[in-house]
Amino acid sequence: MTTGSGRTRPPGGSTRWAVAGRLSWGLADQAASSMTNFAVGIYVARSLGLTAFGVFSLAWVTYGVVLNVSRGLATDPLMVRFSGVPEASWRGAAARSAGTALGAGTALGAVSLVAGLAFGGRVGTAFACLGVVLPGLLLQDAWRFAFFAAGAGRKAFLNDLVWGVALVPALVLAGRVGTVAAFVLAWGGSAAVAAAYGCFQSGVRPHLTGARAWLRDHRDLGSRYLVENVSNSGASQLRAYGLGAIVGVGAVGVIRGAELLLGPFLALLMGLSLVTVAEAARVLRRAPHRLGPFCLVLGGGQAAAALLWGGALLLVPDRAGELVLGGVWGAASDLVVPVTLGVAGAGLGTGAAAGLRALGAARRSLRSQLIASACYVGGGLGGAALAGTAGSAWGVAAATVCGSAVWWLHLRSALREHQQNTLPEVRTS
Repeated sequence: MTTGSGRTRPPGGSTRWAVAGRLSWGLADQAASSMTNFAVGIYVARSLGLTAFGVFSLAWVTYGVVLNVSRGLATDPLMVRFSGVPEASWRGAAARSAGTALGAGTALGAVSLVAGLAFGGRVGTAFACLGVVLPGLLLQDAWRFAFFAAGAGRKAFLNDLVWGVALVPALVLAGRVGTVAAFVLAWGGSAAVAAAYGCFQSGVRPHLTGARAWLRDHRDLGSRYLVENVSNSGASQLRAYGLGAIVGVGAVGVIRGAELLLGPFLALLMGLSLVTVAEAARVLRRAPHRLGPFCLVLGGGQAAAALLWGGALLLVPDRAGELVLGGVWGAASDLVVPVTLGVAGAGLGTGAAAGLRALGAARRSLRSQLIASACYVGGGLGGAALAGTAGSAWGVAAATVCGSAVWWLHLRSALREHQQNTLPEVRTS
């Protein structure tokens, strides 16, 4: 390839530019997703107060568990096995993957609806509303994965942008009603708008009847990723429920408020596999020896960015913080340091996690996640029992750093195994 000056561009240059372009769209998409999640959290915190915000946060972390069920069964196998494949292959896989996500949302949404109606009260109503909107939430997330697998990050960004635009009037209406249920419906209903738009963007319709074949064909990855993902988000849910039982529902709101201050990085971590697993898979196919450094730069960059952001938050005056979080700010601001360290530790670990996913080392990935989740729950609840809300935050910070070390040890072993398995045979004749 030649440039405008007539000089030849090295072959690797075009590859690097392509990777940079896809990562740029990934960052743009995550920025849009971050702003959406951040706006919802801030608006709800200011509108409802500490206790009601704690109820909303319980529904939020439950959604995180369901989302990870969908990702483990439907979209993680798509990212590993259908990133950068021919369009015809991608379209068929995307249809079955999206159908699986929609089916999971419908089934688990029905469970949440029934459980919420049976439980009653503000918490029960919030969970019933969550059940109504789960299908749209999971389908919207499935389209994002599908677009990144195809290398079309711009479409994922536009889809999240549509969600954000639809969310504005929905939140205004919910604010007039002033209940947790109204905010859950506004958040999930606007996601359904983006999910419908994704069908037009992709030109693909979710293939519900193909879900069974999808689960059967990818059960080797899906079963392990399901357990891995659920152990991750389930740990957050157990910590939230346990914290509410040990300290009170208001403590859940305080922790969520502190996490909102790190919102851009938490949202980035939550959706990191949209970009990094697909890119790590491409790196593995084209230059396997570069996978380790790629993962190190990825994880180290996130950890450094989280630390810088947390340091900046320490300089925010109370008056400005109260404008953002209202009455939640006072208690949440005291937890900035431990929450920042926890996010930095998690960010470092996601680099190794992306490498293990790209290698298809589902067994090692699952083992790492189970250990990390056990540390997270133990640190969060043990800290809460010893020192309340602050103790829980510090316990989680220590747990995420330990969990990150486990991820990197397993990635190092997996890279060695991959190198040994791909060494060319030595000719003796």
